[in-house]
Amino acid sequence: MALVFDIETVGEKWDALDETTQHNLSWYLRESSRSEEEYAYEMKELREGLGLSPLTGFVVAIGVYDTVTGKGAVYFSAPDAKIKASEEDGIKYEVMSEKEMLQKFWQVVAVCNEFVSFNGRSFDAPFLAIRSMVHGVPPTKDLMSNRYLSLQRGCTHVDLMDQLTFYGAARFKKSLHLFCRALGIKSPKASGTAGDDVAALYAEKKYLEIARYNAGDIKATAALYERWKETFR
Repeated sequence: MALVFDIETVGEKWDALDETTQHNLSWYLRESSRSEEEYAYEMKELREGLGLSPLTGFVVAIGVYDTVTGKGAVYFSAPDAKIKASEEDGIKYEVMSEKEMLQKFWQVVAVCNEFVSFNGRSFDAPFLAIRSMVHGVPPTKDLMSNRYLSLQRGCTHVDLMDQLTFYGAARFKKSLHLFCRALGIKSPKASGTAGDDVAALYAEKKYLEIARYNAGDIKATAALYERWKETFR
């Protein structure tokens, strides 16, 4: 079996950061901006991008999917909301704290030897590793052992972004949605929700909507993985 994984993240609130952290993140923008309008735009981008770093953001959903059984789960955060565990279309949904999500993820990962992601080596895997360190949760598998499949040891991590761009050799614009569209795979973005919307949905307490979007991501990644295997493996 191969285990597909994907995460959703949200950044801390800018105003809640201490002055030293704010300065550390933004000092160069004043110097590099050519106008007040450019500076305001860059500051907006910085504030909205805090969820892209495990040092200023946190995990709000982790999805896992077994490519053999077609079953999966999404563990997600829902502060102060009473959402019962449920199951839809083979995906179990369960509310957890970030630490509990990480503990559960590494527990599931421990019994697997092949993992699949889309851009997971650049984003998901390192984000999970650092947030696990924050919470004192030891990883059970090394998802970053080596970028190249032929050199990986211990377990295999197939990052489809790497594989389908031939380790960055292809220079065309790429995303999970674009690959799915080209191959006739249902994209989680087709419903109108994208990763950029997660922070707003979280602020609006639409936690289950985030979890369902994450479920769409792991299913689409699994379908893309099967097409990659048929063609290249």
